[in-house]
Amino acid sequence: QVRLVESGGGLVQEGGSLRLSCAASGRTFSSYPMGWLRQAPGKEREFVALITTSGSSDDYLDSVKGRFTISRDNAKNMVYLQMNSLKPEDTAVYSCAAGAWYKLRALRPDYWGQGTQVTVSS
Repeated sequence: QVRLVESGGGLVQEGGSLRLSCAASGRTFSSYPMGWLRQAPGKEREFVALITTSGSSDDYLDSVKGRFTISRDNAKNMVYLQMNSLKPEDTAVYSCAAGAWYKLRALRPDYWGQGTQVTVSS
């Protein structure tokens, strides 16, 4: 069992930055690939970024490549999403998720958090 709690969301102006954090509980955290998903009002949920168990490899939604960076600290049971050059279209609820790689890409994680709101004003 893995419990995930996100923090770090808020209101930021276009071009600004935010760093999201995800605190995970459970002894098996380091055995799960981790990801960030987002859902904007009226839109379907989409994956934003994924990272392997060791952190050696990652994957990103095309529209955030070069702007967002996912990282993890297995010693602290933490996952992060550094978001730079934010755009109004990045506005959404961002959720942390855990599960097999193919499940994360299919938006069917084994575990996910409640989410944190990110709002980017123009």
